[in-house]
Amino acid sequence: MRITFLGHVGMFVESSVGSVLCDPWFTPAYFGSWFPYPRNDTLDPEQFAHPDYLYISHLHRDHFDPDWLAAHVDRSAQVLLPDFGVPYLEEQLAALGFVDVVRCPHGVPVDLDGLTVTVLAQTAPADGPLGDSAIIIDDGTTRVLNQNDARPGSAAELVDRGPYHAQFVQFSGAIWYPVAYSFDAPTKAKLAQAKRRNGMDRARQYIDWVGAAHVFPCAGPPAFLDDDLAALNDFDDDEANIFPDQRVFLRELADHGYRNAHLIVPGSVIELDAGDARVTHPSPSAATEPFADKRAYLAAYAADWRDWLVAERSGWSSGRRDLVADLKEWFEPLLARAPITSSGVGGVVVLDVGEGAVAIDFVAGEVRPWRGGACVYRVETERALVEACVERHIEDWVNALFLSARFVAHREGPFNEYVMTFFKSLSNDRIDFVERCYAELRDVRDEWFERDGWRIERFCPHRQADLMEFAEIDGERLTCALHHWEFDLASGECLTSPDRVLRCRRIGERS
Repeated sequence: MRITFLGHVGMFVESSVGSVLCDPWFTPAYFGSWFPYPRNDTLDPEQFAHPDYLYISHLHRDHFDPDWLAAHVDRSAQVLLPDFGVPYLEEQLAALGFVDVVRCPHGVPVDLDGLTVTVLAQTAPADGPLGDSAIIIDDGTTRVLNQNDARPGSAAELVDRGPYHAQFVQFSGAIWYPVAYSFDAPTKAKLAQAKRRNGMDRARQYIDWVGAAHVFPCAGPPAFLDDDLAALNDFDDDEANIFPDQRVFLRELADHGYRNAHLIVPGSVIELDAGDARVTHPSPSAATEPFADKRAYLAAYAADWRDWLVAERSGWSSGRRDLVADLKEWFEPLLARAPITSSGVGGVVVLDVGEGAVAIDFVAGEVRPWRGGACVYRVETERALVEACVERHIEDWVNALFLSARFVAHREGPFNEYVMTFFKSLSNDRIDFVERCYAELRDVRDEWFERDGWRIERFCPHRQADLMEFAEIDGERLTCALHHWEFDLASGECLTSPDRVLRCRRIGERS
C-alpha cells in the first residue's frame, strides 16, 4: 500500500485493488483563519485527481474543501458515505457532481472488489448534525486506521477491528478554547496548558489502545497567517499554546518510549508492506524547513497569501443589516422546536457587535436587542462576520464563526455544551435531529459498573464515553480520560460543568 500525505489529514491511498482520496484540504477555512500547515499549495493535484473512491470524514471545512474538489477531482469517484443518519454530506457532494455513493453502515466492513473499508460514524449530540467519522482501509495485506479527528468513545470499537499496520491520529487543538475567552492571563495560561496536555495525552491513549505497527501524527495545527491571529501559532514550544506541532508531539512520543512514530509533511510518500514502513519526503528540506524557523516560514507563507486575505476580509459582508430582525425571523422558530436545548442553555446568549447587539433568550424563546444585562454567554465579534453568516444562511456557525477564533467570548460559569449545539443546528431538520438525540440519551438503558469501591453509571453524561474504559479514579474524584471532564463521586457533581450529574454511590450504600 502506498499513501501520499496531502497535509492536515488529507491522504491518497493507493493499492493493487483500488485507491481512496481522503479529506483533501487546500482552501483556507473559517473566514480565512485556518491554512494547512505545513503548506501544501505547491503539490500537483493531478497526481491524486482520479481516485476510485472519495472519503470525506465530515463537513468541517478543514476536511471538506468544496472549491478544491470542484476544481480537481474526477466526478467518477465513488463516495464512501458514513452512516450519519442525516443527508447533509451526501447533499453537499451531490451538488458538486459526486453522485455515485457507497453507503457504509457504521462499523460494518464493506467489500469493494478486494478493498475492504469500514467507516465508524460519530453521531453524539456534541458532534452536531454534521457528525464525524474514522475509516479503516484494508487491501488484504495491509490494514490502516485513518482516525483523523474522530474520538470513538469505546476502545473496543477500534481494537476489535485490528490489528493495524498504521494509524493516523490527531494530536493538536481544533478549538477556540481557551484562547478566545476573556479569562485573565494566569487563568488562560493554566487552562491552555491543560488543554495542550490533554490533547496529547488523549492521542497517546488512542495509540496505546490501537497498538498499530506504525503511527503517523496528523490533523495537527493549522497555520494562522492573518496578522490578527498570528499569536495563536506555537512559535516557541509554549506549554500554554493549544496548537503544538508535529515535532512537539513526536518528541512527546519519544520521551515516553515510542519508537514507531513518523513525521510526515505534504508530499511525503509512505510505502507500507504489512509491518514494514518506509517514508520518503518530497525534498531534503521539506521535513525540516517548516519547523527550523517557524516565524520565517510562516512569514513567507503569509506574504504569498496576503492579497487573498485582503480579498477574503473584504468579501465578508455586502452591507449593514438589521441583525435583530434577521435573527428574530430565523432563530425564534428554532427556539420553539428546541425545548431540551433551550432548557440546557437556560439563559441569554448575546452577539455583541457594538451598536445593534442581539440577545437570544433561550428561556423566553425570543430574539431582541441587547442593551446590557445578565447573560450566560456573550460573543464580541465583528459585525461583518455575523452579517456574513446571515447573508450566506450558514446553518452551522461553529463550523464558520467560532472556529475562526475571530471573537472574544465571555461566559458565566463553566462550559455549556448546549450553546454550541444550538449554533451547530440552525435549521429545522438540524435542530430536530439534536433534540431527538438528547431525548434518546435521557431514555438510554441503565448500565453500571463497579470499581474502587464505587458503583458508577457506565456512560459519561458529557459525551457518553464508556467509563469502564475511560474512567480514572483518584479517591473521590473521577476523570473521564476522553475529554477530561471531572466528577465528585461523593456527590455526583460535575466539576467541569454544572449541567451534568454522574449517578454513582459507594458500594453497599442504598440507592
